[in-house]
Amino acid sequence: MRYIRPLSIEDAVGQLAGSAGTAAILAGGSDLLVRMKGGFAEPELIVDIKAIDGLSEIRETAEGFSIGAAVPCAVLGENTALRKAWPGVVEAAKLIGSKQVQGRCTIVGNLCNASPAADSVPALVAAGAKAVVVGPAGRRTIPVQSVPTAPGKTSLAKGEIIE
Repeated sequence: MRYIRPLSIEDAVGQLAGSAGTAAILAGGSDLLVRMKGGFAEPELIVDIKAIDGLSEIRETAEGFSIGAAVPCAVLGENTALRKAWPGVVEAAKLIGSKQVQGRCTIVGNLCNASPAADSVPALVAAGAKAVVVGPAGRRTIPVQSVPTAPGKTSLAKGEIIE
């Protein structure tokens, strides 16, 4: 197993796209680490995205909010403007695991795990949230409901990551 901590989204995409075997993205790790410990996941490459500029931030934009892929769920409730604009999303994030898990897990991870029982996905869909997907072919924006396609499966291609 190889672990890398890229400093740019482009480097992360390049590493993921160029990996010969299975690769996993690490943001919170609340599900990945449990799956690895249980022997259910053995990625050959782990790409830790927490050091990538902007992925650990919540930004208010003209269109709404941008929640970086590495923002822990516990942080969502600390943002007053986000709480007011998207109370359902913030409340849904509080349903994911225990307080300790919320300090690590991410709403994007909850989306990308593609679990039919994902706590945050219905709230994200109701809020009209979109995912910015970056990959070898460039950047695209899709509705969050287009990310999970089946239990444990997503529409993300090899090398793609949600910002």
